[in-house]
Amino acid sequence: MASYKRHSWESLPSRFADRLGAGIVARKTPAERKAGGLYLTPVEVADFIAGQANTSASEIRILDPAAGSGTLLCAIVEGLAIAEPRVRKVELTAYETDPDLQEALASVLDRLKRWAEEHQVEVSVRIEKQDFVLAHAGSFRSNGHLFDTQSRECFDLVIANPPYFKISKDDPRAQAAMVVVHGQPNIYALFMAATAALLRKGGEFLFITPRSFASGPYFRLFREKFFANIRPVGVHVFGSRREAFGRDEVLQESIILRGVRDDGWQHSREGFELEITGSAGIADLAHLNRRSLPLRDALDMASSSKIFRLPILPGEDAALRLVDSWTGSLHQYEMNISTGPVVPFRATEYIDKIGVPSNDYAPLIWMNHVLAMQVTFPIETRKPQYISTVATEKSLLLPNRNYVLIRRFSAKEEARRLVAAPWLKGSVPGSLLGIENHLNYIYSMRDEMNENEALGLAALLNSELLDTYFRVSSGNTQVSATELRAMPLPPRDMIVFIGQRVRKQSGGESLDDIVKEAIGTAR
Repeated sequence: MASYKRHSWESLPSRFADRLGAGIVARKTPAERKAGGLYLTPVEVADFIAGQANTSASEIRILDPAAGSGTLLCAIVEGLAIAEPRVRKVELTAYETDPDLQEALASVLDRLKRWAEEHQVEVSVRIEKQDFVLAHAGSFRSNGHLFDTQSRECFDLVIANPPYFKISKDDPRAQAAMVVVHGQPNIYALFMAATAALLRKGGEFLFITPRSFASGPYFRLFREKFFANIRPVGVHVFGSRREAFGRDEVLQESIILRGVRDDGWQHSREGFELEITGSAGIADLAHLNRRSLPLRDALDMASSSKIFRLPILPGEDAALRLVDSWTGSLHQYEMNISTGPVVPFRATEYIDKIGVPSNDYAPLIWMNHVLAMQVTFPIETRKPQYISTVATEKSLLLPNRNYVLIRRFSAKEEARRLVAAPWLKGSVPGSLLGIENHLNYIYSMRDEMNENEALGLAALLNSELLDTYFRVSSGNTQVSATELRAMPLPPRDMIVFIGQRVRKQSGGESLDDIVKEAIGTAR
């Protein structure tokens, strides 16, 4: 392995790029950073990504479609110069639309060229000052095939930390990508698709992105098209939302996806493996949790949902297998799940801080009323907790019946992602109930869910078993009704049994103990 010549670590081009980029971003307002999805790659993460590259040709073409100040490109070239002595020529193509970053990028890559020359590596640079997705809109084929094998550009390695923000369905970029995404897509998925389309067969794909593309209905079509040609080889999961991009306060759960272009790989009889690593954030990247598993166990391309599951710990596999073995569902049990209909800023004329549940007012349940297995109403809060029964005219109120309430949002660092509680109609007097939009609620499509069903479902959702299943299957910060609707459930008798046991719960018995007992009895 080659070694660096004697010089200060801080003089490396990647460190210069990191300092320059951080200074530019610091001068922008939070609104400007958010609008541009501007979260530059920390240099430690760039080094880690660079270490994943597995190319050793003497000449390499590299594309970064969202180059920023060039930290990631520099880290890649530095890594190749050290670890791959056969590399002698590197062609870099970098796209950047921010004028401030364009100037910095040119300066950084000039410095990189001089540094590489000292290490006997010739670097050529092309900077494109245009929108990458629009420039390559032709990559999204109207016939439904994502990849244009006749592309005039063909790269050996594509790397990126793309911007993260939603675009409207009328945005020209969303219109161009309708064969891959629908609705209001997040821009990063369009970068993934268009960039991968420019990758040669056998070429490498290295992206750091939110994990949200791995599950959920909005990305199902994207997963179908993208994974038809990109075979995942490895994934790194950051356990903390904040620690991967600490200085920019990113709350998205981030992953690094490593793949190769392997058209039609899912039809191969070969047994492909997937390496999954994990760290809390940047500080412990040198001490990873690491495991390998059959790729088919993480990504079943024959399934309708094509969810990309990422079990980091071996014990999580058992939870997946058990829950997947269940054949029940909300629909099968004549139940459904919806999102609370009360959007407070649209219902200001109906909601009030003062009221008594009666014919005139109904309780308005917010997310902070709901804890695991417990709804407390009223509570000390500045939020209005009552809603006029006149709101029935706008279909904002529900009959005061038995429900299961589930928080739609939770911090990943919390002990459990799923937080659910039974709402029993006798909890508060009155015939009507308001449920705020940050809650989902499960209800019976029959006359009414019985209390044991409500208690049993809530206990299941709060259990370690289903929480593990959800965490492994979903990286979304939002607990969506669609994902819960699709979640397998055990036999109805088991749900009722759990509800009955919750009623008799002793002080030293946990919900997990009750769920384990019910599962053990069923076996």
